[in-house]
Amino acid sequence: MSIGLFCTRDTVIVRREDSIFTAAKLMRVHHVGSVVVVEDVDDGVKPIGLLTDRDLVVEILAKELDAQAVTVGDVMSLEVITAKENDGVWVTLKRMRSQGIRRLPVTDDQGKLLGIVSVDDILELLVGELTDLVKLSDREKEREIIERTG
Repeated sequence: MSIGLFCTRDTVIVRREDSIFTAAKLMRVHHVGSVVVVEDVDDGVKPIGLLTDRDLVVEILAKELDAQAVTVGDVMSLEVITAKENDGVWVTLKRMRSQGIRRLPVTDDQGKLLGIVSVDDILELLVGELTDLVKLSDREKEREIIERTG
């Protein structure tokens, strides 16, 4: 199953020059823990970084910096790790684990942003699959009872 099938397509984005306040407000309004930092390209946007709520705490609040003087570009991750929309779930999960990251922007073959996937998204998918397996086992028991008692 490809990661593009279940990534969140309604991705909250900011640009490098946006203020930290803008990013924080977007996180609050959209109830998300990160925003994808993008730059404009032909027919879309390309991810160039990620800014998380943890970045705001560790890099600004804990250092007692003046948030008015800080932009998204000052705090965002400099290296953005992405998943291609056709990458498999296990490949994506392995990449997240090896890099120690919980969220990945998802891109098309040209590197344009399509969505974002989080560990929570993958857990939800896996729980759904495991639930289906449990139902299969229950259904098998029901079928056996009908066949053996009928």
